[in-house]
Amino acid sequence: MTPEEQIIDCEKRLLEAIKTSDLKVLNQLLHESLLFNIPTGQTITKPMDMEMYRSGSMNVHHISATDQTVRIIENISTVAVTLTLKATYAGQIIDGKFRYLRVWKRFNDSWQVIAGSGCLIQ
Repeated sequence: MTPEEQIIDCEKRLLEAIKTSDLKVLNQLLHESLLFNIPTGQTITKPMDMEMYRSGSMNVHHISATDQTVRIIENISTVAVTLTLKATYAGQIIDGKFRYLRVWKRFNDSWQVIAGSGCLIQ
């Protein structure tokens, strides 16, 4: 696979892991030093993100991606993508379109998310 195909595959695996709260896959795809700005403006870390799924406070009912753009510079990849998301987070309903930017870095033979952000779009 080309690096772009690898990233597209990683993105698909990530969305499926988010949808099913697959902690094993999330652990593989998220770097230990991850920083992510969620749509509320809060910056979360990998342990915080993993706990949301482990505790059940984040439940995804639907997630789909469109308008995906992938750029690769050496061992770093950026992905801009629109996600349609229906979920509950800490008892709050989330239902809308969001624009995410994720930064992937290649470590040996695997890609991991090192940073990202998401915002609600109209």
